[in-house]
Amino acid sequence: MGCCTGRCSLICLCALQLLSALERQIFDFLGFQWAPILGNFLHIIVVILGLFGTIQYRPRYIVVYTVWTALWVTWNVFIICFYLEVGGLSKDTDLMTFNISVHRSWWREHGPGCVRRVLPPSAHGMMDDYTYVSVTGCIVDFQYLEVIHSAVQILLSLVGFVYACYVISIFMEEEDTYSCDLHIFKLWRLIVE
Repeated sequence: MGCCTGRCSLICLCALQLLSALERQIFDFLGFQWAPILGNFLHIIVVILGLFGTIQYRPRYIVVYTVWTALWVTWNVFIICFYLEVGGLSKDTDLMTFNISVHRSWWREHGPGCVRRVLPPSAHGMMDDYTYVSVTGCIVDFQYLEVIHSAVQILLSLVGFVYACYVISIFMEEEDTYSCDLHIFKLWRLIVE
């Protein structure tokens, strides 16, 4: 097998997806974004399953990976719509934290070039827990960083889907050839005996 086979390419692509998902998982943990954390966790598990299926010649595992990539693309399209506020969605809601906290994207306060200033809450009956943060000077707004992350995930998933379909077809073709050879061998043994 050459190094540029579909199987080798899918292995490299799964490794790249794992790195990308782990990077995204870290920043979602820093921002307490529980819905993306759960999604990233499932994605990491399924990508490992797809990687295992590719290495061990298990087409069923690759089928699970293929189905998951379609769901993963859908999830990332939702995240893009969420951060770009398409269709009535608002990035200022607590949807990504399952409405259990007021945390937002980590990139909101820590994006490239952002200057973060903590402001004390006003005395007009505000809760003592909350600290207000003023962020200025960001080179790229946080919602565009989140959109870029999702776009990269979509790109990797679409390429992974194509390679996974190709590898499944190759594995099934090899399995059919092996099965056919086995039947011919058995038939030959019956004729010879």
